[in-house]
Amino acid sequence: MKFNVSKDKLLDGLQTVQNVVSTRTTLPILSNVLIRAEDGVLRFTTNDLDVGMSCSIEAKVEKGGGTTLPARRLASIVKELPAAEVEVEVDGKNTASIRCGQSFFKMMGLAEEEFPALPKLADAKVFTIRQKELKDALRKTAFAISTDETRYVLNGILFSFKEGKLTMVATDGRRLALVDLELEFPRGQEVDVIVPSKCVTELQRLLGDEGELKMNVGENQVGFDVNGKVLVSKLIEGNYPNYKQVIPPEAKERVTIERELLLTAVRRVSLLSSEKSNSVKLIFTKNNLEITANTPEVGEARESLAVNFKGKEMSIAFNPGFLQDPLRNLTDDEVHIDLIDEMSPGVIKIGTPFLYVLMPMRIS
Repeated sequence: MKFNVSKDKLLDGLQTVQNVVSTRTTLPILSNVLIRAEDGVLRFTTNDLDVGMSCSIEAKVEKGGGTTLPARRLASIVKELPAAEVEVEVDGKNTASIRCGQSFFKMMGLAEEEFPALPKLADAKVFTIRQKELKDALRKTAFAISTDETRYVLNGILFSFKEGKLTMVATDGRRLALVDLELEFPRGQEVDVIVPSKCVTELQRLLGDEGELKMNVGENQVGFDVNGKVLVSKLIEGNYPNYKQVIPPEAKERVTIERELLLTAVRRVSLLSSEKSNSVKLIFTKNNLEITANTPEVGEARESLAVNFKGKEMSIAFNPGFLQDPLRNLTDDEVHIDLIDEMSPGVIKIGTPFLYVLMPMRIS
C-alpha cells in the first residue's frame, strides 16, 4: 500500500476516529486504526467492540491495500509533522514508512484481517433528524446520564420514538432531563432504545449545525450516518424505568428568573458548600429569592435576587452542581422554576419542550 496525502487531511481523519480507541484494551489490535486505501480515498476505522467509527478522506493512492497502525501514536506523529504532503508506504509485513519533509518514521502495524469489522445493521429502522436539533437535545440531556455502573440501564440516553415525536431522557435517579423533538416517521417504526454514554459523547463531536443525519436502529445496535462519517454502537439492553412517574403533577408556584443571573448566584454561593453538606438553599419570600450555603466549619454565603413571587414563604435545598447543570447547558434568557412544596421535586422549564426534574435535599 502506498499513498500521499496532506498533513491536515490525514490528521483530521485520524482525530475523527481516535477517541473510540480504548486505552485499556487486552487486544492489541483494538488500539489500532484500520487504514484502507483505494480509488483516491483513504478510509479510517476504529472499534472497541462496543463503539466503532469510520470516516474517509481524499488521497493520492499509488497502490491500494490495507493495514492497521497504533491509532494514538500515529495521530501524535502526524500532529508534529511539518505542514506538507505526507507519504506513507506499507510493506508486506505491515511495517509503515512515513515520510514528510526531512522527517522519517517507521511503525510496526498488524494485519487488517485481524481487525473486527463494524457491524452491518440489517433490517434497521431509519430515522432522519436535523443535526442542529439533535445536537441541542443532547446538550440539554447528556449531563444527567448516570455514571453508576451498578445501574447500567441508566448509563445512556433513552431515545423513544412514539406518536410522531422523539423523546430523549437521561436520569441518574436524583435528577432527570427530558427533551421532545417533533419528527415524522411511520407508526410501524415506533421503538425505544438506550444509547450508551460513550456513543453519545462521540455523536456530540460529530454533529454540526447544518444538514441532517440518519439514525439506523437495529436489533441491538445503533448507527449514525453524519456527513459521510459512520458511528456504530451496541445498545444498552434492559428496560428504562418509567420516567413519567418521576415528573411531578401541576406546580403550585412558578418563578421566572434570568438564567445567567441564577447560574452565577448559585455558583458563587456554592463556593461555601462542602462535600459533607453539599447543598444550597433557595428561600422564596415576597418578590425575593435568597440563595444560601452554610457549612459550620467553613462559613456561610448568601445572595439575593429580585423575583416575581407572591406565594407563601418557601425554602427548598438542592445539590448546587445539579442545579447549575441545566442552567449551564441551556441557551434561553429565562427559565421557569416550578415548585409544589419543600419536599417535592423542583422542575426547571423553558419556552420549548424541555424539562428538568430535581430532587430536593433534606436539610437539618
